[in-house]
Amino acid sequence: MRIVDLGEYGADFIANPYPYYARLRESGPVHEVRLPNGEEMWLIVGHDEARAALADPRLSKSPATIGATMLDEQVIGPYLLVLDPPDHTRLRKLVVREFTARRVESLRPRIQQITDGLLDAMLPAGHGDLVDALAFPLPIIVICELLGVPAADRDAFRKWSNEIVAPTGSAAEQDAVHGLAAYLDELIEDKRCSHPTDDLLSALVRTRAEDDDRLSGAELRALAYLLLIAGHETTVNLISNGVRALLDHPGQLAALRADFGLLDGAIEEMLRYEGPVETGTARFTAAPVRIGDTVIPAGEAVLVGIAAGDHDPARYPAPDRFDINRDTHGHLAFGHGIHYCLGAPLARMEGRIAVRTLLERCPDLALDPAAGPLDWLPGLLMRGVRSLPVRW
Repeated sequence: MRIVDLGEYGADFIANPYPYYARLRESGPVHEVRLPNGEEMWLIVGHDEARAALADPRLSKSPATIGATMLDEQVIGPYLLVLDPPDHTRLRKLVVREFTARRVESLRPRIQQITDGLLDAMLPAGHGDLVDALAFPLPIIVICELLGVPAADRDAFRKWSNEIVAPTGSAAEQDAVHGLAAYLDELIEDKRCSHPTDDLLSALVRTRAEDDDRLSGAELRALAYLLLIAGHETTVNLISNGVRALLDHPGQLAALRADFGLLDGAIEEMLRYEGPVETGTARFTAAPVRIGDTVIPAGEAVLVGIAAGDHDPARYPAPDRFDINRDTHGHLAFGHGIHYCLGAPLARMEGRIAVRTLLERCPDLALDPAAGPLDWLPGLLMRGVRSLPVRW
């Protein structure tokens, strides 16, 4: 099988990868590819195959399967996204004990309050960047308050986080990971010894399982790292990608404005149509795995195409059409299997509140016609733009 060089597709692939995924899918659900950064991996582009892969225990999440470690794992320590059972099972159980549906639901009034405050500050200008004004600050304030990160530290955290999920260079990425690791160690020690409160991180410091198991300092750091990064970067792109999809489809926007009973379905279609994650973090074959007519040998790295799978016409008719009335059941935006996103309920709540409040308060919201081309995030992990110029 010929290696497909995704880097040859250039900037057009970053801006709109779906036609390229469609062409790959026509010749099979999995391909050996060379990423724009030069790495070679296997990429799954079919929906059913991607869903099955996300729950296949032969596709390990641990880089140790192929004798490797991730940069952030080396510095931060093993976290849920690079662990398999039984280690994954143990840590997730301890987190789930505290990251409950009741805790998430209790955040609803505060999320509405934050959204209203951000829009109060945004609206007088008549135009601006929706990412800077709403899509970024809302989830970062929510996750930092949930974990007990002081407001004064959020700007530094934003710089670290942006560099980690969309690196501009290896040295800058290393600096960001080391900086965040040191910061989290100090924060956890403060929660443990000096200033415990009712936030999630303090609760995780205190939590014990029935067998008296508890999280070590390194495990707390790794969990805080994952929750902070995954807990806001994905929601930033859910909001900005979702609003952009609505503004690009005036008929769908008008239907939602006329009936906010369609909001839940609209959020799910936003997740399917232009979700915040393009491919899942890497998996590694612990044994040969057959996908379609292709056998991926043991010891190989595999990317599950979330965006590609959610545009598979075998699962979603006319997948490139944005339709808020579509049956989106089975979409992959939050993953599938034991690594299904812990924060999915929180992300959905933030998305619903942000989109509805924005549309209610900005009846003439539109993309800014004076803005230039969109600046897409690099890489194949996150799917989103650095800014979204709008006017109202």
